[in-house]
Amino acid sequence: MVKLDKIYTRGGDTGETSLGDGNRVAKHDRRVAAYGTVDEANAVIGLARLHTEGQVDEILGRVQNDLFDLGADLCTPEVEDPKYPPLRIAAAQVERLEAEIDRLNADIPPLSSFILPGGSQASAWLHLARTVARRAERLITDLAAGETVNPHAIQYINRLSDHLFVLARHLNGKGTEDVLWVPGANR
Repeated sequence: MVKLDKIYTRGGDTGETSLGDGNRVAKHDRRVAAYGTVDEANAVIGLARLHTEGQVDEILGRVQNDLFDLGADLCTPEVEDPKYPPLRIAAAQVERLEAEIDRLNADIPPLSSFILPGGSQASAWLHLARTVARRAERLITDLAAGETVNPHAIQYINRLSDHLFVLARHLNGKGTEDVLWVPGANR
């Protein structure tokens, strides 16, 4: 467990930060950008949770915890036989997202148009979280192009954006209150 009794350390005052393995890198390093954007998605989900309750709030609470796991995974580069095995996203976390997507989507009619982000307050925040998760995915796959990244981490962030989309539709009256795109409507 983490124990923080002092919040500032001055360690980043020169534009560097420490990774999970203790190595120092620039704050604009691809790895830092990837897990920082995961943290941003987590914060937007926190805003969405101000407008949720019950089962949906529980789902989002689990997702927020998973996103801390994902951040921990990404902030620790993969090495063979580490002295202290780091926390990594597991296949079971991806499978849980898939099961929740399937369950939630079963009661939602198929799409007949693209959806504009909006609807209820919770849905609007989830659409924003979805777009931040997609940006995190782009950064994670960019990182994976040059370094080893846990494949389950990539799968998780990919499923998460789909999960947030379906959850936003669920909260929009199971799709009945979705705001639909009307192509060329304002010509």
